[in-house]
Amino acid sequence: MLNESSLIGFVATKCPPESKAFYGSVLVLRQLSEDDYAIVFDANGVMLRVQIVAEHSPQPFTVMGWRVSKLPALAAELVARGVVFERFEGLDQDDSGVWVAPSGARIAWFKDPDGNLLSLTEIS
Repeated sequence: MLNESSLIGFVATKCPPESKAFYGSVLVLRQLSEDDYAIVFDANGVMLRVQIVAEHSPQPFTVMGWRVSKLPALAAELVARGVVFERFEGLDQDDSGVWVAPSGARIAWFKDPDGNLLSLTEIS
């Protein structure tokens, strides 16, 4: 069944030029294609379709994330590229915006140009 199929990720944009620059230049994902419907990127072997939409209301929760290693170094690199990490009331986040979950996973959140909430997770 689907356990033998590849996943495709989707996020929405009503600002295609800004999203193209963000996902391509800031997050350094390789662009695969672009048409009137989507800008498609390669996210380490996973297709990411940034769907071009007329209306978009970002959700208040994480819509997509990456499992990473060396989260502090990656966070610093993204900050240098203009990424602003989110702060959430009630979460004990460090100076970089990283929260340590009860499982020990370290998580940081940021938004794309359309306000889609994205995350980085380093699992111990």
